[in-house]
Amino acid sequence: MEKETKWKIVNRETIQVGRFQLAKDDVILPSEEPYTFSYLKFAEGVCVLPITNDGQAVCLRQYRHAVRDWQWELPAGLIDKNLTPLEAAKKELEEETGYTAHNWISLGSFLPSPGSTTERIHLFAALDLEPGRQNLEASEQIHVYLLKWEELIDLVKKGEFQHGAGMAAILRYMTKL
Repeated sequence: MEKETKWKIVNRETIQVGRFQLAKDDVILPSEEPYTFSYLKFAEGVCVLPITNDGQAVCLRQYRHAVRDWQWELPAGLIDKNLTPLEAAKKELEEETGYTAHNWISLGSFLPSPGSTTERIHLFAALDLEPGRQNLEASEQIHVYLLKWEELIDLVKKGEFQHGAGMAAILRYMTKL
C-alpha cells in the first residue's frame, strides 16, 4: 500500500453564507507545493427509507429550488445540534411524511461529495409504520406517495429518482436483505 499523506493546513478562512459555511484552506501538498482548496462545510444529515408492512416505500415529491424542479426523494434533513442521528431521522420522518416507525435499522453513513463538502449523511430504514400528519416547514412543498418496491426501483433505473442520499439508502437496504 502506498504512503497516504494528508495535506498540511497553513491557514483557514470560513465565511457563513445562509445555512452553509464556505471554507478556504491554504495548504501545502505532499509535493511541498502551496495550494488553495475551497469547500462547503455542512452539518451532518439523515435520510430515511420508510417501508410499510405490505412492502411499499413511502416516497416524496418535493420542490427543489436549486434545480427548479420537483424531485422524487426519501425523507431527509440536517441533524440539529442537540439530536442523535436516529432522533433526527425519527423527527424528519414524522415531519415530512406524518409516519412514525416502531422498528429502525441503521444503514450506516456515507459522504455524498467528499471532493467539495464535509457532508456526512446517516442512513436508516424505518419499519412497522403508523400513519399520522405532516408538519412541514414554511419552505417545504412535499407530497407523499406509497410506491411498490418495483415502482421505486423502476424510477431509479429510468433516472427519474435522482436523490443521492435516497439511492444510497435503497442500495444499503438491498444489500442487507
